[in-house]
This record gives sequence, C-alpha cells and structure tokens, in this order.
Amino acid sequence: RIFTEMSSAKKSSSISSSSGATVSHCALCFDALLAHFDGHELSPPDSAAKFPMFVTWKKKRNAKVSDDKADWMLRGCIGTFTPIPLLSGLVDYALTSALRDSRFDPIGESELPLLKCTVSLLTNFEEGDDWQDWTIGVHGITIVFIDPSNNKRRSATYLPQVAVEQNWSKRECVDSLIRKAGYRRGKISNDLLKSISLTRYQSSIANLTYTEYLNSIES
Repeated sequence: RIFTEMSSAKKSSSISSSSGATVSHCALCFDALLAHFDGHELSPPDSAAKFPMFVTWKKKRNAKVSDDKADWMLRGCIGTFTPIPLLSGLVDYALTSALRDSRFDPIGESELPLLKCTVSLLTNFEEGDDWQDWTIGVHGITIVFIDPSNNKRRSATYLPQVAVEQNWSKRECVDSLIRKAGYRRGKISNDLLKSISLTRYQSSIANLTYTEYLNSIES
C-alpha cells in the first residue's frame, strides 16, 4: 500500500476552509486509517471551520467486481451533531467509525482495497412539524420519542442518503428509526408516531474508494 505522512498536510490548506464535503476529506480519512495500521497517529493542523459530521465506511461484497458496479455493505458509520474542527474531527471519526462501531468488527488492514469512504458534513437543521415533515433524498432526520413501555427517552438518526439507498417510504424509514432507537418489539401505533419530535437536516456528501485514493496519491 502507499502512505506518506505528508499526504494530508499537503491537502490541508485546500480543505480546511471548505464549505462542503470533498474527496480530499475522504482521502484524509484514508490517511488516518493507514497511519493507524502503520502504528502511528495522524495529526493534521486544526481548522477554523467547524461542522457536525459523519464518516461512513463501506466494503465491496465481491472483490472481483469493479467499484462502479459493486454492491457495498456497511462497515461502520459514526459521527456527531456537535460542530467540531473539520480536519481533526475527520481524523477522529474516520478511526472511530472504522474501529469502534459496536455493530461491527473493527476494519482490518486486509480490507483496505475493498473500502469506500463517505464524508457527510451536516447543515440546515430545522425542526419538523411532525414525523412526515421532511423530503426523501433531501433531508436526514433525527427522531426523539418516549418509549411507551418504560417512559425512556429514545432517539436515532439516518443520514439523507439512507432512505434513498434502502428505497424506503417515509413511514418505512421512521419505523426503522424507531427500532434503531431501541424500541424493538412494541407496536408502532399512530399515537407513537404523533408523539415523535423530528429534526431534519441536509448534508454535503463526498465519496472515495480505496482505488481512487491510491490514484490520487500516485498522481
């Protein structure tokens, strides 16, 4: 594999003030992951720009299929709704989502050639009028509700691309979010749906496969 400590530093001046996600942000995430496998930490200069962000890793199911035709499966996705410094935040969440997403085993070095990284920088947060007050393909959503079985506050989020990728209706997406939040077995009643507090948001998204990452370094 190809990795140089300076690859991120060279990019940092062009990406630290970015107003949206770019493939250079994804490349920085690959830099961080490769540095981890090489046994050291990547420490990019801090950035004045701050964003809520998520870093998502996906893996090709079939190594023999080209990237543009591949079927991708989720390997990790973690982020924050708190605005944090752009570059150090990307490095932190690149590693957190790759290595510490409790739903998956940590990504191994042997998986690198099969990976794709997605960076989502979140913007335009708005309170929805009800659980249906959002647009598929435009908005990500966060829902908050009280579990009727134990009065526990529950919440969960999906990024804007999720409903599109899963071909869900609004109801299917919200039902899935309710289960994701931890309400596993109870009935999803109309009363429960009406009790939901929904926040919608948008995101700027960039994607980069490992192959594209290597090509960008070699060029």
